[in-house]
Amino acid sequence: MKSEKKLIGAGIFTAITASLCCITPVLALIAGTSGVALTFSWIEPFRPYLIGLTILVLSFAWYQKLKPKNEIDCECETDEKPRFIDSKTFLGVITVFTIAMLTLPYYSGIFYPNTDKQIIVVDKSDIKTVKFRIDGMTCASCEKHIIHEVNNLNGILSSVASYEKGSAIIEFDRTKTNETEIEGAINSTGYKVTNNNK
Repeated sequence: MKSEKKLIGAGIFTAITASLCCITPVLALIAGTSGVALTFSWIEPFRPYLIGLTILVLSFAWYQKLKPKNEIDCECETDEKPRFIDSKTFLGVITVFTIAMLTLPYYSGIFYPNTDKQIIVVDKSDIKTVKFRIDGMTCASCEKHIIHEVNNLNGILSSVASYEKGSAIIEFDRTKTNETEIEGAINSTGYKVTNNNK
């Protein structure tokens, strides 16, 4: 029983650790402290190994829980119900929680409020597109964090961020905002603009 509890604890720990780099931007948005988004980005290179370890630990915990018990000839009464923490139900809850943590980057966008707004462009010559190089993005959650902050500015027509390319392409009305304001919005998330290409 103690070994099962240790396995469950290890599974939870590795799942949360594997997801820290993706959880932090969401928590930062909720807390209103977006500058801490980069705090756990150093974990991202280890994420595949932590995910593998989590799956291994939980698989072994399920194996331990489901394997047939050795029956010992005993005249004892053993019909006592196991505690919830020792039950298959509890292990199932932990497994669902772990899956939710590991898949967070794929659905983290639901935590960001909708910042779509209708923009009226008076003169098409006022529209400008700029590509910003950004350091520190590690997953889709990082992209959503940057897009959310940029879209809070007036005059943003479209914004696309890519953690894989380490950049964001922003289209805006330069009569309503400018590159400095956009760069400031990106930097406020904790990720840093390294340069921009006109």
